[in-house]
Amino acid sequence: MTEHVVVALDVGGTGMKCALVRPDGTVHHEERHPTLAARGPEAVTENILEIAAGLAAKARADALEPVAVGVAVPGVVDEENGVAVWSSNVGFRDVPLRSLIEEKLKLPAALGHDVRVGGIAEARLGAGKGERHVLFAAIGTGIAAALVVNGAGYNGAHGAAGELGHIIVRPGGPSCPCGQHGCLEAIASARAIGARYRELSGLSDASAFDVVSRINSDETARQVWHEAIQALADGMITAQALFDVSVLVLGGGLAEAGDTLLGPLKAAMERRVTFHRMPKIVKAALGDTAGCKGAALLALDHLEHSA
Repeated sequence: MTEHVVVALDVGGTGMKCALVRPDGTVHHEERHPTLAARGPEAVTENILEIAAGLAAKARADALEPVAVGVAVPGVVDEENGVAVWSSNVGFRDVPLRSLIEEKLKLPAALGHDVRVGGIAEARLGAGKGERHVLFAAIGTGIAAALVVNGAGYNGAHGAAGELGHIIVRPGGPSCPCGQHGCLEAIASARAIGARYRELSGLSDASAFDVVSRINSDETARQVWHEAIQALADGMITAQALFDVSVLVLGGGLAEAGDTLLGPLKAAMERRVTFHRMPKIVKAALGDTAGCKGAALLALDHLEHSA
């Protein structure tokens, strides 16, 4: 009997992580490609289709049967209709990606939000495995989250659920690219932390990584990190009041700070707890493979529901 695999693509603003994933979540083959976002959304779409077709051909060459395609993209995603509604960093506007993929590859396809599929993978295969109520928060250049209940991601009415980065935690605070002021993302994302440190230190070239690495030796770095942790705690305790999850899984680039992030964040949240139950706070386990694995799981779910 021929072994089945899913063609999976995790499309980012600059790069795509691509894989052939078995139904149990193990990866048979991995590739990385540039997204080519600078060439415009049509070029990105064509790139996705060509890479997906190449992966399907690779599967067949390896005597495997590709049974579905899963693609994760950033921005607002209408998963039900398979449409990439809007994405600022890729340039998508109402792109019917699922039907384009199905037409080219003659395989059933599913389209998902990059953070939501990452959350699904962490909930089923990673740090949230065995838990029914999981909140996955990706803290990187921006901040977004995915609520996963019984292994299924919650999309919201318009495909825009989980925009945790746009909870206002400091009214009248720093301006956010979304147009508001004082959003969590404008204070506690890696981009915001780097910008705040540059502002206070007078350095022209410094990042969130520099802040983390200088906490023990630099008072300004300590101050910036403290501000970010306090804002994150306000955002996460708000999320816990809304969702009451058993585990909070932290992913994205900032989570690589490990206990430097998890320890102070847990303490700051515990100080804010009244009637809430504290979730377990853990670091994501799947790293940058979560998007591909989650896209594959979404495609397998789609296959099962349409059978």
